Amino acid sequence: MKPIDVMWVCLGGGIGSLLRWQIGQFIDARSASAFKYSTLFINITGAFVIAYLSAALAIGWHQRYGDMMSSLVLTGVLGGYTTFSTMQLDAVKMVEKGRAGLALFYLAVSVAGGLVAAAAGVAVAGI
Repeated sequence: MKPIDVMWVCLGGGIGSLLRWQIGQFIDARSASAFKYSTLFINITGAFVIAYLSAALAIGWHQRYGDMMSSLVLTGVLGGYTTFSTMQLDAVKMVEKGRAGLALFYLAVSVAGGLVAAAAGVAVAGI
Protein backbone atom coordinates (compact mmCIF):
# COMPACT_ATOMS: atom_id res chain seq x y z
CA MET A 1 0.00 0.00 0.00
CA LYS A 2 1.36 3.35 -1.03
CA PRO A 3 0.68 6.63 0.80
CA ILE A 4 -1.03 8.05 -2.30
CA ASP A 5 -3.53 5.16 -2.24
CA VAL A 6 -4.31 5.89 1.41
CA MET A 7 -4.88 9.53 0.52
CA TRP A 8 -7.28 8.62 -2.31
CA VAL A 9 -9.26 6.21 -0.12
CA CYS A 10 -9.52 8.76 2.70
CA LEU A 11 -10.58 11.57 0.38
CA GLY A 12 -13.11 9.38 -1.43
CA GLY A 13 -14.43 7.88 1.80
CA GLY A 14 -15.11 11.36 3.16
CA ILE A 15 -16.93 12.39 0.00
CA GLY A 16 -18.99 9.18 -0.09
CA SER A 17 -19.92 9.44 3.59
CA LEU A 18 -21.07 13.03 3.13
CA LEU A 19 -23.16 11.98 0.13
CA ARG A 20 -24.75 9.17 2.17
CA TRP A 21 -25.47 11.54 5.03
CA GLN A 22 -27.06 14.20 2.80
CA ILE A 23 -29.11 11.76 0.74
CA GLY A 24 -30.18 9.91 3.89
CA GLN A 25 -31.36 13.13 5.52
CA PHE A 26 -33.20 14.17 2.35
CA ILE A 27 -35.09 10.87 2.08
CA ASP A 28 -35.71 10.44 5.83
CA ALA A 29 -37.21 13.95 6.04
CA ARG A 30 -39.83 12.84 3.50
CA SER A 31 -40.65 9.45 4.97
CA ALA A 32 -42.16 8.80 8.39
CA SER A 33 -42.14 5.05 7.82
CA ALA A 34 -40.31 2.54 10.02
CA PHE A 35 -38.99 1.08 6.75
CA LYS A 36 -35.61 2.70 6.01
CA TYR A 37 -36.03 3.80 2.42
CA SER A 38 -32.93 5.99 2.66
CA THR A 39 -30.51 3.14 3.46
CA LEU A 40 -32.21 0.89 0.92
CA PHE A 41 -31.87 3.54 -1.80
CA ILE A 42 -28.25 4.27 -0.93
CA ASN A 43 -27.17 0.62 -0.92
CA ILE A 44 -29.01 -0.28 -4.13
CA THR A 45 -27.73 2.73 -6.06
CA GLY A 46 -24.25 2.10 -4.70
CA ALA A 47 -24.36 -1.54 -5.81
CA PHE A 48 -25.42 -0.45 -9.29
CA VAL A 49 -22.68 2.18 -9.66
CA ILE A 50 -19.91 -0.05 -8.27
CA ALA A 51 -20.89 -2.89 -10.62
CA TYR A 52 -21.31 -0.56 -13.59
CA LEU A 53 -17.93 1.13 -13.15
CA SER A 54 -16.14 -2.14 -12.42
CA ALA A 55 -17.58 -3.73 -15.56
CA ALA A 56 -17.28 -0.68 -17.82
CA LEU A 57 -13.66 -0.12 -16.84
CA ALA A 58 -12.87 -3.86 -16.73
CA ILE A 59 -11.65 -3.67 -13.15
CA GLY A 60 -11.39 -7.21 -11.81
CA TRP A 61 -11.08 -8.34 -8.21
CA HIS A 62 -7.31 -8.58 -8.54
CA GLN A 63 -7.21 -4.91 -9.63
CA ARG A 64 -9.24 -3.44 -6.74
CA TYR A 65 -6.22 -1.73 -5.21
CA GLY A 66 -3.37 0.39 -6.44
CA ASP A 67 -4.79 2.87 -8.92
CA MET A 68 -6.63 6.13 -8.49
CA MET A 69 -9.96 4.94 -9.92
CA SER A 70 -10.15 1.95 -7.60
CA SER A 71 -8.82 3.75 -4.54
CA LEU A 72 -10.67 7.05 -4.90
CA VAL A 73 -13.97 6.04 -6.50
CA LEU A 74 -14.68 2.36 -5.88
CA THR A 75 -13.16 1.88 -2.43
CA GLY A 76 -13.32 5.50 -1.24
CA VAL A 77 -16.42 7.27 -2.55
CA LEU A 78 -18.65 4.25 -3.13
CA GLY A 79 -17.34 2.39 -0.08
CA GLY A 80 -18.12 5.44 2.05
CA TYR A 81 -21.48 5.90 0.33
CA THR A 82 -22.83 2.39 0.81
CA THR A 83 -23.48 1.07 4.28
CA PHE A 84 -23.94 -2.56 5.27
CA SER A 85 -23.66 -1.75 8.97
CA THR A 86 -26.45 0.84 8.91
CA MET A 87 -28.68 -1.67 7.12
CA GLN A 88 -28.07 -4.15 9.95
CA LEU A 89 -28.72 -1.54 12.63
CA ASP A 90 -31.94 -0.46 10.88
CA ALA A 91 -33.13 -4.07 11.00
CA VAL A 92 -32.27 -4.40 14.72
CA LYS A 93 -34.18 -1.20 15.48
CA MET A 94 -37.22 -2.56 13.62
CA VAL A 95 -37.07 -5.76 15.68
CA GLU A 96 -36.77 -3.76 18.90
CA LYS A 97 -39.93 -1.88 17.92
CA GLY A 98 -41.79 -5.16 17.47
CA ARG A 99 -41.52 -5.19 13.69
CA ALA A 100 -39.54 -8.38 13.10
CA GLY A 101 -41.47 -9.19 9.94
CA LEU A 102 -40.71 -5.76 8.51
CA ALA A 103 -37.05 -6.21 9.46
CA LEU A 104 -36.83 -9.53 7.61
CA PHE A 105 -38.57 -8.03 4.60
CA TYR A 106 -36.22 -5.04 4.69
CA LEU A 107 -33.14 -7.27 4.79
CA ALA A 108 -34.46 -9.50 1.99
CA VAL A 109 -35.33 -6.50 -0.22
CA SER A 110 -31.96 -4.90 0.53
CA VAL A 111 -29.94 -7.98 -0.42
CA ALA A 112 -32.08 -8.96 -3.42
CA GLY A 113 -32.28 -5.36 -4.60
CA GLY A 114 -28.52 -4.98 -4.33
CA LEU A 115 -27.93 -8.14 -6.35
CA VAL A 116 -30.38 -7.05 -9.04
CA ALA A 117 -28.83 -3.57 -9.12
CA ALA A 118 -25.32 -5.01 -9.46
CA ALA A 119 -26.46 -7.31 -12.28
CA ALA A 120 -28.15 -4.35 -13.96
CA GLY A 121 -24.97 -2.29 -13.62
CA VAL A 122 -22.95 -4.99 -15.34
CA ALA A 123 -25.62 -5.35 -18.05
CA VAL A 124 -25.77 -1.61 -18.70
CA ALA A 125 -21.98 -1.52 -18.96
CA GLY A 126 -22.34 -4.02 -21.81
CA ILE A 127 -20.33 -6.85 -20.29
